[in-house]
Amino acid sequence: MALLDLDPKVVATARRLAAKAAEPVVAIAKAHTTVAVERATLRLAGITGADSTHRAGDVPWVNRVVDTVREQCGLEHGVVLPAFHALREHDLATLTELAEATAAGQVRFTIPEGRDRTRARKAATAAVTRGIRTVDRNRAQREKLVAKLGDPAQRPWIYLIVATGDIDEDVVQAQNAARAGADVIAVIRSTGQSLLDYVPEGATHHGFAGTYATQENFRIMRAALDEVSKEVGRYVRLTNYASGLCMPEIAVLAGLQRLDMMLNDSMYGILFRDINPIRTFVDQRFSRQVHARAGIIINTGEDNYLTTADAVEAAHTVTVSQLLNEHFAHEAGLPDHLLGLGHAFEINPKVPESFRLELAHALLARELFPDAPLKWMPPTKHMTGDVFNGYLLDGFFNLAGVLTGQSILLVGMMTEAVVTPFLSDRDLALANVRYVLDAAGGLRDDFRPAPDGLIVKRAHQVLGEAVDLLARIVDDGLLDAIADGTFGLMKRPADGGKGADGVVAKADGYCNPASDLLEAR
Repeated sequence: MALLDLDPKVVATARRLAAKAAEPVVAIAKAHTTVAVERATLRLAGITGADSTHRAGDVPWVNRVVDTVREQCGLEHGVVLPAFHALREHDLATLTELAEATAAGQVRFTIPEGRDRTRARKAATAAVTRGIRTVDRNRAQREKLVAKLGDPAQRPWIYLIVATGDIDEDVVQAQNAARAGADVIAVIRSTGQSLLDYVPEGATHHGFAGTYATQENFRIMRAALDEVSKEVGRYVRLTNYASGLCMPEIAVLAGLQRLDMMLNDSMYGILFRDINPIRTFVDQRFSRQVHARAGIIINTGEDNYLTTADAVEAAHTVTVSQLLNEHFAHEAGLPDHLLGLGHAFEINPKVPESFRLELAHALLARELFPDAPLKWMPPTKHMTGDVFNGYLLDGFFNLAGVLTGQSILLVGMMTEAVVTPFLSDRDLALANVRYVLDAAGGLRDDFRPAPDGLIVKRAHQVLGEAVDLLARIVDDGLLDAIADGTFGLMKRPADGGKGADGVVAKADGYCNPASDLLEAR
């Protein structure tokens, strides 16, 4: 039910401007590839494993092949043509065997022509198609399990983080969290993984403030949550992070292992990890195409803006980012029901009428994106050592989520952003959520903000400011707006940042069967 009486013409103008602002960036993304996109394509084609003999530690075979192809003949035509041509030329059975031969210096990659090119393209398409079919089967399996076990009885879904560094310990915590009421389990990645230009291999037990995202860790946690889903009688969803320098690869691994949600923002890596903007926009487009095919809900990262910028003054930048994320998602094939746009409860509690302002911002997001599974993030910036005040603030956050019809509620903890929370903190936090949902779960049916009251007026003000900002971005260009610090106060020039050397302009005749299959939708 619409409570804010938003002007449909203003809303349409906002979306039109967002599309216009995004258009040049989409064109750049289509005209480029990256080392991560090429590695992701080979992962779909079946390459696995790592070179454990390297002096610097394990190097994934996929990195070996892509780096060598780039060195010997470039990536402008894509990696699959030289890789599958070499596979046939050297009479090798698998891409992993090709990688081993590459590491041994036994392969010289070239761009095939004529009949050799046709054969290489055909073989690559067949291999990538097998990977896509695995993704399709996992999507069907998810739908089957949800139909059999059921979804949580209530909305919002309760989203809880585990992060020990050891995948085996994560399993114990995740299963117990599900038994205590969590509907979505997010496994935070080890500190700094987003800046690694490779995906570690195998099960890991040594992460820092999180657990490494690997294909094997994904498999282990998905199996554990399938087991506990049967026990609790509802399908428990698994989340990880498709962000950073390996965004496309992690998206592929998530599809291959049936993850259900992935953090995947169009600008987060640029703003908060200083990753090159072009690299990020190319990688996020491919990764979102994978998520669309896999039926994975993405979670965007607008909440992060409010940890660096003021949550009242910068509220309209959150709305602008949501509109841009929506357009980038739609363009990549993601429908609304997979678009978990982010926003957060981050207004300083000392600000007069802070709770009413939070309701205005949350309602605006809800009404602008009525069919999106919005992800509502808890307070962190203004948490202090006063755990009693923090617990109360989380209760207000939970109440705001209920009142404004949020879809996914990340459980806030009273020690959030102060120390690493104890298990007891999580238990208390889940109790807080359960109390609010039980006591006020239907309160939204009775909630009607006054038409001329602060909540409605504030929502209209933020939307108007968002339209004004979008108009300026259209005039100046999105890349320049990012460089000027428009979002989260972070200034990131288009030619700067990590991973810029991994961007490659596509040549005529560029070949990528994964892109072709994903574009076809």
